[in-house]
Amino acid sequence: MASSNNNRPSQPEAMTGGLIAVGAFLIWGLTPIYFKVLRYIPASEILMHRMVWSFLFLLPLVLVLGRWTEFVKVVTTRRTLMILIGTTVLVSSNWFVFIWAINSDKILQTSLGYYINPLINVLLGMIFLGEQLRPAQIVAVILAAIGVVYLTVEIGSLPWIALFLAFTFGFYGLVRKIAPVNALVGLTVETLLLSLPAIAYLVYLDSHGAGAFLRIDTKTDVLLMLAALVTALPLLLFTIGARRIHLATLGILQYIAPSCTFLLAVFVYNEPFRLAQVWTFVLIWTALLIYSADSVLYYRRRGKG
Repeated sequence: MASSNNNRPSQPEAMTGGLIAVGAFLIWGLTPIYFKVLRYIPASEILMHRMVWSFLFLLPLVLVLGRWTEFVKVVTTRRTLMILIGTTVLVSSNWFVFIWAINSDKILQTSLGYYINPLINVLLGMIFLGEQLRPAQIVAVILAAIGVVYLTVEIGSLPWIALFLAFTFGFYGLVRKIAPVNALVGLTVETLLLSLPAIAYLVYLDSHGAGAFLRIDTKTDVLLMLAALVTALPLLLFTIGARRIHLATLGILQYIAPSCTFLLAVFVYNEPFRLAQVWTFVLIWTALLIYSADSVLYYRRRGKG
């Protein structure tokens, strides 16, 4: 993350960290391809497999990386566990809507949601953490709000998918701030909590001859198991890369993911991109340009960027 003047990452370290972080955001941005391949499977079933296989992938990593003691402490500490139950609800609902939206040809809305997420984070910080917004941040949030209202009026319906993804992920980050848990351990506990009902649901489907796993073909089985890598690999890359680069740099790199999603929606999956959406994205991009420039200047003034 951000580092002080006395503990700046070296140039090679920053370069390596930047490439690792870019890898994480590219994987996140290209995940629609993965879920599109599995579009013949209900989103709820894909989500259940994502939980189970992610937990089975993450648990050995917790052991190998020496986080087992911390993992046990988290699951046996009532307050921390209750907080993670809340984050589990937020992240699972976010994942479900994301998968459903992709397979319902609404990728543009997912892109919009993750574009406005940083601005939602700023807004939530002001409301719940008492953080003061800088003038440029206020302008950025207002522009984003205008974009959403304009799209709602022009299209005739609220872009609820984008707002749901932005707010659930925003609240997820907000709640995780008060939980003193390592990112890997936290996600492992969350997938553990979700794996219990997920396994029950998958067993129920299988007993009624409705489950996809081991019923369609080997390709489907492998793709369902690879949900673990789609979930955990970019998070691990993000965690490693974030420690080696400045916060302002990380803030700019995060737009790689929704940009990839946007390009996929428009140029690969040919989703309708009407004039109202064009102007909405222009407003959002302008807001993010102002927000990013302000962040870079702010951290430079503080000797961190």
